[in-house]
Amino acid sequence: MSEPQLNAAAIALIERPVLAHLATVGSDGSPHLTPLWIDHDGGDLVVNTARGRVKANDLERNGRVALTVVDPDDPYRVIAVRGTVAEVATDGADAHIDALAKKYLGLDSYPMRQPGEVRLKIRIRIDRIVAQPAAT
Repeated sequence: MSEPQLNAAAIALIERPVLAHLATVGSDGSPHLTPLWIDHDGGDLVVNTARGRVKANDLERNGRVALTVVDPDDPYRVIAVRGTVAEVATDGADAHIDALAKKYLGLDSYPMRQPGEVRLKIRIRIDRIVAQPAAT
């Protein structure tokens, strides 16, 4: 069986500066939901956070996630996936958050860095696509 893949309409939506919502599993088993910036690479979804944040701790402990992206121009155009963290890396994470800052803020570097902050680039493998926009 082939791996689930986002269609061209879903990829086009992710390439826009739209927020995603990432659900993780907390240490007590409860859900934790976070709006964040999103990217894609080679069929995987890619997000970025800082070490020590709740979502980072959740993802390193339990790699199961759900993620949605809703088109702000049409709330019925939705991407909803279930996935598994395939990689948590510091290598390339600073460059990745800078690329996201360019996409979302039009700035060359991420302006909200904190002293001593360690960025994490998180690659999410898509296990199941629940919904995605119709191909155009």
